[in-house]
Amino acid sequence: MPDFTYIAKSLTGEKRSGTIAATSRSEAIQRLRSQALFPMSLADAKPKPGRLASISLPVRVKKEQVADFCTQLGDLLINGVPMLESLKILEGSTDNARLQQSILRIHDAISQGDSLDEAMAREPSVFSELTLSMVRAGQEGAFLEEALRRTSLFLRKQDEMRAEIVGALTYPIILGSVGTLITSLMVVFLVPKFQPFFDRLEQNGTGLPLITVLLQGASHALMNYGVFILLGLIVLGGGSGKLLKTERGRRWLDGVKLKLPLLGAIFHDAAISRACRVLGTLLKNGVPLLRSLKISSESTGNRLLEEALARSAENVTAGDSLSKPLAASGLIPPQIMAMIRVAEESNTLDEVLVKIADRIDNRIERRLEVIVRMIEPLMLVIIGGMVMFVIVGVLLPVFDLNSSVG
Repeated sequence: MPDFTYIAKSLTGEKRSGTIAATSRSEAIQRLRSQALFPMSLADAKPKPGRLASISLPVRVKKEQVADFCTQLGDLLINGVPMLESLKILEGSTDNARLQQSILRIHDAISQGDSLDEAMAREPSVFSELTLSMVRAGQEGAFLEEALRRTSLFLRKQDEMRAEIVGALTYPIILGSVGTLITSLMVVFLVPKFQPFFDRLEQNGTGLPLITVLLQGASHALMNYGVFILLGLIVLGGGSGKLLKTERGRRWLDGVKLKLPLLGAIFHDAAISRACRVLGTLLKNGVPLLRSLKISSESTGNRLLEEALARSAENVTAGDSLSKPLAASGLIPPQIMAMIRVAEESNTLDEVLVKIADRIDNRIERRLEVIVRMIEPLMLVIIGGMVMFVIVGVLLPVFDLNSSVG
């Protein structure tokens, strides 16, 4: 009889953990409940591996795998399979260990009375805000199966776009990395070879060009403080990452994203597209406008737009139309506001919002394609400039010396 490790709560709210023997997970849960214990997590008890065997790389859950999970869960629910049984089937069929554990925890949470979106929200590293918003919308409007299917399609589209971008950026990234490495090696090992020559020029009163002085400073900094600079960058990156995870840091970052040249328009359009798609889907399936605004605001991925939609919900409650507070926020382009205003008057807001999202997604793809094409020649220019800076800084004193002698 296999053993299961558990973490459970008693009637008094005390957390307890241990192992229990049972022929299956359901029997283990029943035995715990018979002891007035309510399981929070339940897993197969396995012997502890050795110290070396316990070292493993973190497993990442790809968007494609999350899309497969949504598709398969929707198909099982459409065919009348109960939620808990569907999750149990998917938990046994997935190959990704991390996703398998997430599904297992979702199963246990739902068995204790949580809704699907509440259980999925406890796995933020697996399920995005958009996925949670769509699932929440499906439960609100009683169209969970369709919401899962739409989520799957959106995730696959995102994954395809990401794969295209990564494929196009592979060469520029390799070029930039190799070029930066070569330039750094030249600064560290090549420039010091010319230092005696530079010293003689300064002693003779000839002096050094500004570019050579800057090159000497860079070489000195990398040779003497390179390790400290690297450690400082690592600490700065780690501290910035923790700061940006806070609410204040997240809001600041979202504001910066919208102001970035070229990429700012893409971040802005992506947030609006998400909000329009979710809001249109909710309205189409009969979810009330106020509730739809609340759910769609959480799916934007941008705190500023989320606050604008929240304010819109407040104004709609006071009797205003949706277009008026959205236009006042200044975050929605005028042409989109015009379409929303006309759609409100013609009572076709749900259809128009989805069409707006489709048009925005097409525009995002075109802009990304242009930016990716610009990166490769730009990277060549930057690397060429770095190498030219080193070469000119080293050789310019030689040319100046020859001209003065001549």
